[in-house]
Amino acid sequence: MTETPLTETTPEGEQVLVPGVAPVTLRDRLMLRASAPMTPKRNPDAAQKPCDIGLFDQAARDQCDLIDFLRATETGASTPDPEQEN
Repeated sequence: MTETPLTETTPEGEQVLVPGVAPVTLRDRLMLRASAPMTPKRNPDAAQKPCDIGLFDQAARDQCDLIDFLRATETGASTPDPEQEN
């Protein structure tokens, strides 16, 4: 009743396969790398800088609009009233 073990040939030589355990394939390795989070190559512990330019700039939303500024100067105010902007 002794079965001959399954083997596979590798660059290191003949390898015995454990029953029920599949070898790690290139596809398995690539799927693992693809599912891992992206990290910078030079400093993997670096924190991501905030995206505070353009549409995502939270500080720019506090700035007054040029048209609001011009309307405020017509009425004699030095800056636009924030309550009237909304």
